[in-house]
Amino acid sequence: MALTKTDVIEKIVSQNNQTPFQAKDTIEHLLEIMKSTLASGEDIMITGFGKFQVNEKAPRKGRNPVTGDAMVLDKRRVVTFKCAGKLRDRINNEF
Repeated sequence: MALTKTDVIEKIVSQNNQTPFQAKDTIEHLLEIMKSTLASGEDIMITGFGKFQVNEKAPRKGRNPVTGDAMVLDKRRVVTFKCAGKLRDRINNEF
């Protein structure tokens, strides 16, 4: 099961003696900063966690799955995440 924004807020409230409103406000501001940074094409590097990077995808050939007709998919930007070594080690040591 995935960790939701509500779960994160509840953990912040229980561990840091903050009100739910303060925790939600903090999370919302952090996410808004991340969204605007990525939308502007900049990368986000969080030491010990990883790097969010914006990559350009070139136009490519594709097919309509319903009709089978060939089509060209437009160029687009995608966000990728590369895990930091410390996080990868922690994940692999949890088994």
